[in-house]
Amino acid sequence: MPHAPATTRLSRDELLALDAHWRAANYLAVGQIYLMANPLLTEALRPEHVKPRLLGHWGTSPGLNLVHTHLNRVIKARGLDAICVWGPGHGGPAVLANSWLEGSYSETYPDVSRDAEGMGLLFRQFSFPGGVPSHVAPETPGSIHEGGELGYSLSHAYGAALDNPGLLVACVIGDGEAETGPLAASWHSNKFLDPVHDGAVLPILHLNGYKIANPTVLSRLPGEELDELLRGYGHDPIHVSGDDPLTVHQDMAAAMDTALDRIAAFQEAAREQGATGRPRWPMIVLRTPKGWTGPAEVDGLPVEGTWRAHQVPLSEVRTNPAHLRQLEEWLRSYRIGELFDEAGRPRPQVLACVPDGDRRLGANPHTNGGVLLRDLPIPDLDRFAVPVDKPGVTLHEPTRVLGDLLERVMADTADRRDFRIVGPDETASNRLQAVFRASGKAWQAGTLEVDEDLDPHGRVMEILSEHTCQGWLEGYLLTGRHGMFSCYEAFVHIVDSMVNQHIKWLRTTRAIPWRRPIASLNYLLTSHVWRQDHNGFSHQDPGFIDHVLNKAPEVVRVYLPPDTNTLLSVAEHVLKSKDYVNVVVAGKQPCFDWLDMDSARAHCARGAGIWEWAGTEDGRTEPDVVLGCAGDVPTQEVLAAAQLLRRHLPRLTVRVVNVVDLARLLPKEEHPHGMSDADYDALFTPDQPVVFAYHGYPWLIHRLAYRRTGHRDLHVRGYKENGTTTTPFDMVVRNDLDRYRLVMDVIDRVPGLAVAAAPVRQLMEDTRLRHHAWIREHGTDLPEVADWTWEG
Repeated sequence: MPHAPATTRLSRDELLALDAHWRAANYLAVGQIYLMANPLLTEALRPEHVKPRLLGHWGTSPGLNLVHTHLNRVIKARGLDAICVWGPGHGGPAVLANSWLEGSYSETYPDVSRDAEGMGLLFRQFSFPGGVPSHVAPETPGSIHEGGELGYSLSHAYGAALDNPGLLVACVIGDGEAETGPLAASWHSNKFLDPVHDGAVLPILHLNGYKIANPTVLSRLPGEELDELLRGYGHDPIHVSGDDPLTVHQDMAAAMDTALDRIAAFQEAAREQGATGRPRWPMIVLRTPKGWTGPAEVDGLPVEGTWRAHQVPLSEVRTNPAHLRQLEEWLRSYRIGELFDEAGRPRPQVLACVPDGDRRLGANPHTNGGVLLRDLPIPDLDRFAVPVDKPGVTLHEPTRVLGDLLERVMADTADRRDFRIVGPDETASNRLQAVFRASGKAWQAGTLEVDEDLDPHGRVMEILSEHTCQGWLEGYLLTGRHGMFSCYEAFVHIVDSMVNQHIKWLRTTRAIPWRRPIASLNYLLTSHVWRQDHNGFSHQDPGFIDHVLNKAPEVVRVYLPPDTNTLLSVAEHVLKSKDYVNVVVAGKQPCFDWLDMDSARAHCARGAGIWEWAGTEDGRTEPDVVLGCAGDVPTQEVLAAAQLLRRHLPRLTVRVVNVVDLARLLPKEEHPHGMSDADYDALFTPDQPVVFAYHGYPWLIHRLAYRRTGHRDLHVRGYKENGTTTTPFDMVVRNDLDRYRLVMDVIDRVPGLAVAAAPVRQLMEDTRLRHHAWIREHGTDLPEVADWTWEG
């Protein structure tokens, strides 16, 4: 990063130019909240000039405008490559105002020109039907962060800085946001930031004192206690406070210069002199009044500097003449004529601090990551495939083999550094430790001799905060890189709300032509519900799939590969994909190999298909029953059930259907991967009984298939929230997903079998009872279960 001596004092002209830019941004922010006409106040303000519904948030805007103004100054003065993540929840008016001032908004949306006409459109569209949201949203140039849900800004900022050594990522953290759990954990990201290969993050904690209706915790801490807290997080805070604009400008400029000089010095020491100590990175604590420069009082009640400034300080402008008069006085207090010429164009003094071209915050390519994205090198899967001469005889740990593939990807991206794996302390537990041969675990804190695989330059990132992992990866992907999130299945729920926001972002960007596609957010969920028998009930929850499949169908994908080679094929697909959220559920325990690599590729391409070798169809008539399955353990139980049916009911014709891509069960009108009714009926039959063994909660399969002709004949077994610490097979027995229960389901549902196959049904029930007694005496599964192999 370019290094320049700190500016100790701004000249009078520099100070007035910064203040002019800030006032212009404030005026534009107020105008967006209130006005739908008369943008330059060329005539007296009338009620019809004001929007009928007043939406938006004023309270945080002046502080964000101040930060944007001062970032402009240092970017221009130092030639910085910089972006900013805007954390406060409703900062849309400020960031939109600044992108319009710098010209990036008009370049992105030419109809919103940088003149009076464009200003009128800027005002009218804000929080207006057919317009733009009140948040810093995907539609906002320069944004990588939806400012609606709070808590994720700092982890996004660190994700953006990873492997971007020339990039400065400023991050404004609202003091309300600072109270959230995800934000509190993300302060520790500075222990993972490599000053050699990564860029820098400059946190700016903005304390304006209030949330919607209450004071904020950090703003009420004594100054010394707050300083100790931030130093305890490993930062070196620089404090700026006040309500006199010119004094605050002067202090903010000095704080910015001091922080950037320290950052440059740390990076130079690490990159040029070989320094290895963890830097105490600077941050800025900015304390200004909420709703600064707005109405001091409204209807005799204090507003500026209180929670009343949070949203719309004057709420009755159309109906209350006093409010209308006060709004006009507020708008004119910014001295509009000094800021814009007669045509509504910003005057030169206003734009004096604005950088040029891609250096503008609204135009930096890193904020439109697809512009920078390169295809990920994926090696030939045949190098990693496991041999399968006969189905269901050999076993492999699927994620361990996947680890070999990911090691190669990590090695092949060593020079370009655009691939990372994140997870909450589970990379080795999830059998992916092969990646450590190509890259260690990022770590900048202290080390001991007993530590393994820690590396200050590593690209595997582990912290026991799923929120922080998610935020890092989102920031990394949004700025044009690739990655994977490995997590225990039960605990990925912790990021339910975060993935909601990312899915909404992706869905929105698909309708924004200038937003280029980014690499998909890929989840590998393992240590899953059926093989958490040792950890017990607390670790057993397959519901993330349900959560994701509730979301935008054009964005979400869920894959349940049944064995090692299908996992490799699915992994290749998701790592190459763009603009999706892919959920891959796969086991880490030894799992039977069913398909060779060629068959696995074909099966995954279909998404669902008949395993002819596992059934007993003769090809002349439709089957008596279809055994469906999705997931590795359900697949094993279905095949074991098919084998039992072959042995005990040899005249019964059975079809086995395996589903890898869960969305295939949906109608094609509901999901891009969905099947037509004709294709679904050809696979599952329109009128024969279907017994379906599913990895997760059984009602999801019913929800996906409820419109199908044969839904009345569909019976699903899955996880029924019956978990404990027990044997692997007892988990499936407890949830009625076991092979014996599946055989009983077939007998119960195929017409004519209830009487004819009663002895077989009784044998199945007796075996389940024998299992129950066996595990309590021996602590292991029945020998015929533990030693089972496929004998087709």
